[in-house]
Amino acid sequence: MKKNLILVASLAVAVFTTSCDNTTTTSEEAVVTENASSNTQAQPIVDNPNLVPVAEQQEAAPENAPAISFEQAVYDFGTVRQGEVIEHAFKFTNTGKSPLIIESASATCGCTVPKPPTEPIAPGESAEIQVRFNTSGKMGQQSPVVTVRANTTPNITTVSMKGTVESNNIPTAGVEGPIRRN
Repeated sequence: MKKNLILVASLAVAVFTTSCDNTTTTSEEAVVTENASSNTQAQPIVDNPNLVPVAEQQEAAPENAPAISFEQAVYDFGTVRQGEVIEHAFKFTNTGKSPLIIESASATCGCTVPKPPTEPIAPGESAEIQVRFNTSGKMGQQSPVVTVRANTTPNITTVSMKGTVESNNIPTAGVEGPIRRN
């Protein structure tokens, strides 16, 4: 039994000492590192067609594609009491040349419920996405995000709300000073 324990311990020490020495590099690794650093254009780690950089969005969009343009991408609801329901309409316009179809609108949590239009929006016309945020059980800084999927390029757009939710049951300081909680 002791021999097996000593054998396992020595094997673990040997594996540990050989795997932690990563300071040496081979000549092939040096050439790969040098070539990678000399590239002027960085390649993305994941090739995801939905995540198009802003600079490339204009080039990647087809000529007659619909485009969604929100009047306000972030709505600041300020400071509210816990339990209030915040409602806001995110207004947008189809700035493209073909009908805009909202496929879905989803939120980051169940406390936020978006209601997108179900009919296609013609070019140049406007519509709105109704969003309800229930602050029950929430406290502090809040920023629910709504993800909108449409037939645009890129096909995912986000809008969000932000603000502070104050608790109803925390006493505040009165004329005589702070109130002690027991």
